[in-house]
Amino acid sequence: MRSLTYKKAGVDIKSLGIFKEKLKKLFLPSSGKGVLRCIGGFGGLFRFPKESYRSPVLVSSADGVGTKLKIAALVNKHDSIGVDCVAMNVNDILCTGAKPLFFLDYIAYSKLRQDVLLEIAKGINRGCIEAGCNLIGGETAQMPGIYRENEYDLAGFCVGVVEESNIIDGSKIEVGDLVIGLESNGIHSNGFSLVREVFSKNELKLYAKELLKPTRIYVRAVLSLLATRYLSLIKGIAHITGGAFYDKIARILPDNVNARINRNSWDVPKIFKLIQNKGNIKDKEMYHTFNMGIGMVLIVRMDVSKAIISKLREFKLNCWIIGEIVKGKKEVEIA
Repeated sequence: MRSLTYKKAGVDIKSLGIFKEKLKKLFLPSSGKGVLRCIGGFGGLFRFPKESYRSPVLVSSADGVGTKLKIAALVNKHDSIGVDCVAMNVNDILCTGAKPLFFLDYIAYSKLRQDVLLEIAKGINRGCIEAGCNLIGGETAQMPGIYRENEYDLAGFCVGVVEESNIIDGSKIEVGDLVIGLESNGIHSNGFSLVREVFSKNELKLYAKELLKPTRIYVRAVLSLLATRYLSLIKGIAHITGGAFYDKIARILPDNVNARINRNSWDVPKIFKLIQNKGNIKDKEMYHTFNMGIGMVLIVRMDVSKAIISKLREFKLNCWIIGEIVKGKKEVEIA
C-alpha cells in the first residue's frame, strides 16, 4: 500500500509557506502605523485610533469579485482583480460615511501558481493604498477538488469607522434634492454572468482589456467632502453594484420619495451599448444589472450641488447631476 502525504493529495504546504513570506514584504506599504504585527499571525492586530473619535461606530463589509474572475482566467491577466476586491468593500462602507480602517483578503484556489497569486496580491496591495486602508491579513486556501485547475475565488473583508452623529443613511433625503453621479471605470465587478452569456469566448478575449478595468475606488474623493462643511448636506450615498440603479438607489430612499434619473444626463460608455445590442437586452434590464457609467451616486441639497461637483473634479473624477428627488414611494424612475 502506497504511503500518502498531504502534498500527494494536492496541497503543497511548503511551497505555500515560502509564498506567504513573499507576501509579507509585498504588503508592507499598505500596513500603516495602526497595524501592530506583520501579516502571518493567527489574527490581524490593529490599534483603534480612539483619540480621534467621540462616539465611534464600526462599519463592516464582506464582498467578492464574482464571475469577472472568469475573464481574468480566460486571458491570464490577474493584476487588477485585487483592486476590484478592495473596491467592492471600501466603496460599500463609504456609503455610510465611514473611513476604511483595515482589510483582509481570502484567496482560494485549486493548485498553487505563485505567478498568478502574486499578481492578485499586488492588486490587493494597490487597492488598499489607494483607499488609505491597512492590509492586516487574510487567508490563502489551497482546495483541490473544489476548484478546477487554474480556477480561484477572491473575496475581501473590510472594517471602517464613522462618528455616530455623522452616519449617512438617507433618512434626511427630501423632495428637491439632487442626484450626482460619479463616473465609473467601465463595468466594475457586477453583471459578468450576463456579459459571459452575451459574448463568445473569442469576443471576451477581444474585449478583455475593457472588461477587466478595475473598479474605481471613491474613498479619497468622497471623504474629502465629508471632512468639510458639506458633511451635513450629503444626505445619501449609493454604490451602484448588483441591482444597479433600481435596487441600490432605492435602498437609501425614505418611503415618501422617488429618485428620478435622467439617463441623457451623461454619456453611457460604448461597452454597455455593445452588450445591449449584442444581447438584445431591454433598457430596464441594463439599468437593473449594470452601472451604465455611474459607479456611485450622492444625493445632496440642491444649493450645494455645483460646489460639490467642482470639489470632486479636483480629484480628476467626472461627475454630473443625473437626477432629482420627487414625491413617490421609495422607487427609482429612469426616463
